[in-house]
Amino acid sequence: MSEGTTPAAGDATAVADEVARERLLYLRGSIDNLDAALVHLLAERFKCTQQVGELKARHNLPPADPAREATQIARLRRLAEDAKLDPAFAEKFLNFIIGEVVQHHKAIAGRGPAAGDTAV
Repeated sequence: MSEGTTPAAGDATAVADEVARERLLYLRGSIDNLDAALVHLLAERFKCTQQVGELKARHNLPPADPAREATQIARLRRLAEDAKLDPAFAEKFLNFIIGEVVQHHKAIAGRGPAAGDTAV
């Protein structure tokens, strides 16, 4: 194409497609980074809840705390609303996590003292 001529329709589409592909790759890279951060945050969260489960088991506390769970769900729904995230989705997500945590706490309670604990 020489200077001063209008690009053919196919050329403009090719340029637009390339820009779209580059933007898509950029956005997918950001999503991949966010997914990695989420995995690491969940791992840290489960490290904390593991310690909670061990503490509950040592003190014969129940694995689930429905009042705490309800408070956390309400809190997370408010945070989701503030962040412009669907609160119902946030609640489903937290309920899934809580279910996993309670299962872990039940397993911990069933195995006796945690590794490294000594009976006194």
